[in-house]
Amino acid sequence: MATATKTPPGADPKQLERTGTVREIGSQAVWSLSSCKPGFGVDQLRDDNLETYWQSDGSQPHLVNIQFRRKTTVKMLCIYADYKSDESYTPSKISVRVGNNFHNLMEIRQLEMVEPSGWIHIPLLDLVNNPIRTFMIQIAVLANHQNGRDTHMRQIKVYTPVEESSIGKFPRCTTADFMMYRTIR
Repeated sequence: MATATKTPPGADPKQLERTGTVREIGSQAVWSLSSCKPGFGVDQLRDDNLETYWQSDGSQPHLVNIQFRRKTTVKMLCIYADYKSDESYTPSKISVRVGNNFHNLMEIRQLEMVEPSGWIHIPLLDLVNNPIRTFMIQIAVLANHQNGRDTHMRQIKVYTPVEESSIGKFPRCTTADFMMYRTIR
């Protein structure tokens, strides 16, 4: 069992996107939840607002299902959790499962989180440290802090590696000045 990789306070996964090494692909997936309170569902989980959240409404495990239309390369999941705001609703133990569908999911990571506050980066790598290829990801909340029943998750991001250009190798444009001019209109 692994312990969650905490990022420094304020470390946003969007900073990784700005480097050009990863791209967020959550919008390409179909998201579903095991349960939710009215007004606290997938829309709040994906709205880029750290003040809103998904709240489950039922017995554990609480599930977030992320299904892609085609087999997709996934490098990392990022989950935002805030123990100070959510207390007993904050997940303490989660499982990440991947597969082709609901019937053949295999657990690839299990994490214990101790009073998390901020973005938690979960690398999804195979045995030889390559990003996984999958049709489906399932995040299962197995336990909450203080034995809480329902859970809060504030944001989930799914990242794929950016492929190198086959035309030619160019240096990465990472400074703010270069970023303004990196695309053609």
